[in-house]
Amino acid sequence: MWWTLLSVITGVLILVLRFSTRRRRRNEPPLDEGWIPWLGHAIEFGKDAAKFLARMKEKHGDIFTVRVAGLRVTVLLDPHSFDSVLNDRDSFDFTRLRSQVIQKVFSLQLTNIEPILERKWMEQHFQGCSLPKLSSSMNTHLQTLLLHCHNGSAPSEWKQEGLFDLCYSLLFRAGYLTFFERTDNAAAAYQEFRKFDNLLAKLARGSLRREERRTVSHSQERLWELLSPHGLRGGSESSTWQQSYCDFLQQEGIDADMQKKALLLQLWTTQCNAGPAAFWLLGFLLTHPEAMEAVKSEIRGLSTRRDTSFQQPQNNPLEAHSTPVFDSILSETLRLTAAVMIRREVVQDKILDMANGKRYHLRRGDRVCLFPFLSPQMDPQIHQEPQTFKYDRFLNDDMTVKDEFYKDGKKLKYCSMPWGAGKNSCVGKEFAVSTIKQFVFLALTHLDLEPCDPEAKLPPVNPSRYGFGMLQPDGDLQVRYRLKRT
Repeated sequence: MWWTLLSVITGVLILVLRFSTRRRRRNEPPLDEGWIPWLGHAIEFGKDAAKFLARMKEKHGDIFTVRVAGLRVTVLLDPHSFDSVLNDRDSFDFTRLRSQVIQKVFSLQLTNIEPILERKWMEQHFQGCSLPKLSSSMNTHLQTLLLHCHNGSAPSEWKQEGLFDLCYSLLFRAGYLTFFERTDNAAAAYQEFRKFDNLLAKLARGSLRREERRTVSHSQERLWELLSPHGLRGGSESSTWQQSYCDFLQQEGIDADMQKKALLLQLWTTQCNAGPAAFWLLGFLLTHPEAMEAVKSEIRGLSTRRDTSFQQPQNNPLEAHSTPVFDSILSETLRLTAAVMIRREVVQDKILDMANGKRYHLRRGDRVCLFPFLSPQMDPQIHQEPQTFKYDRFLNDDMTVKDEFYKDGKKLKYCSMPWGAGKNSCVGKEFAVSTIKQFVFLALTHLDLEPCDPEAKLPPVNPSRYGFGMLQPDGDLQVRYRLKRT
């Protein structure tokens, strides 16, 4: 009996090895299968994608194919060649990959909606004439929340908190009030959102433990309840963003159950990046005094800084004036901490033309991944000392914005890609940038803010978040703050 069982197991292993491995064909990228059948490099990829891909780049160059959980993923790290993928929508498709991800993470199916129609709706409500209205509402809510952030204690008293929690909480609640206008449950939504967001990377990779699955399930159910379209206020003369989106979904044949799941997707999409980005930006300023003094000097010079009281909500002066120092610090922050992965499915056999003249054959059914975090953002051939924060990296000598960078003697089209690129880039990137600038401006002009430990350093990044937009810290920076005396 044991010999029979052993023979069966051996036979299965032989079949797995035979059908899960493949040989590199002529003109294909270097192939690295890893030593674990089927899984390949999945564990290392999920644990720290940046470290793994940097090792593969050193071993194979700017293009290579790795096996990840049964899939072959061709990684392209030459920014000069990105457009060969981004501009070819006939050979490289994003639609099916996106559908698979949102179904796995958000239990959501939007089969009735054409992606072009959905993107068009988003553009109408995040860009153009809608952008100033959203930004103004966001600014008003941020000011109100900052005024009440002491929770009953005297405004002159110092309060201690983790900077990441402070930024994420304030920006999430302001965004929640802006898009969903649910003043009664913003705090509850934030608590459940953080539980869900903390496990989202593991949920997407399918590596949740049993207890974690229960936590995710409970948070999803609670958020669906809080976001349910049935809870919307009817009969209002002005249509909220949430109501408009539900009307769009209903017109496209999406039922109420899927509508609430779609709202959770939009909640995460609109709120997952601003809080972490603001944390890193303020964290770099607090731990780099020369950068803090430079940006404060620029803010002091703004002619519209006549009244920074909370009495009358105002538009952000940074939107109406040239602020090259602040813009450089924001660009440097995003370069160091935005780690999006741009994924595509190869839907037909393709000859990929590289910028250096080489050509590689890609197989139908494989995946392609661009990881701008490694190059251009952290490429030492483009940015000197790429691991180091330099507040003036994106400034010219004449204090104008520096946007020309080179690699191998050629000017780069993309020197940083925090919001993706091409026709699938983030629709709300202008709103996100405006929100981050608003929050940091308000924090610097309305709060006395300092680290509890003057010698404290920023925590390291959580390596499991590579590929999911803005990185999050593995830990926090303890700060103390109070409202400025007027």
